[in-house]
Amino acid sequence: MSDGNSEQEPITFVDNRKIDPETGEIREAVADNGSATAPAEAGDGAEVLADAISVELAERTADLQRLTAEYANYRRRVERDRKVAIDTAKAAVVTELLGVLDDLDRARAHGDLESGPLKGVADKLAAALQKQGLEEFGSEGEPFDPTLHEAVQHEGSGHDPVLGLVMRKGYRFGDRVLRHALVGVTDGVADLDRAAAETEASDDADANTQ
Repeated sequence: MSDGNSEQEPITFVDNRKIDPETGEIREAVADNGSATAPAEAGDGAEVLADAISVELAERTADLQRLTAEYANYRRRVERDRKVAIDTAKAAVVTELLGVLDDLDRARAHGDLESGPLKGVADKLAAALQKQGLEEFGSEGEPFDPTLHEAVQHEGSGHDPVLGLVMRKGYRFGDRVLRHALVGVTDGVADLDRAAAETEASDDADANTQ
């Protein structure tokens, strides 16, 4: 045999296994020249990842907006409840003082508050309560309103009733009526004019028949 025949070409082999038997990791694809090749759809994968991130961001933004709206509604509800509680407490205190105001009104009607230290106390009390939101109503000549006035007597036909006599003032605190005014109701100017016109017409008819 010649020396050339005794030499054998080196044996080479290519490991085409996709999983590395030593590390257990997935191997990258190997080209024929032995170099690693990039995935064929790398660009598509990036777009899919960007879309997923955009969807996740939109969901988190919607959640944040919903939480913000719920918190704003909660704050408004708490503030409204707090204001109602404060107004209720004020109304309860003012209601207890209505009897004092009635006594002062009677003293004023008798001329006891024209001068002196009691007049100053009465004026300061009335000013303080008005500053807190207390309003009085019920004066002679005002139109009769059954939601504000309690009529205990009535005179006339009642087509245009007004307050003829105020026996006790009414009070309200904001939109809340603390006490109705106790009044006597009589005919208003329109009713009186109508009654006068009807009387005059009746007199003219009687005169024409004679």
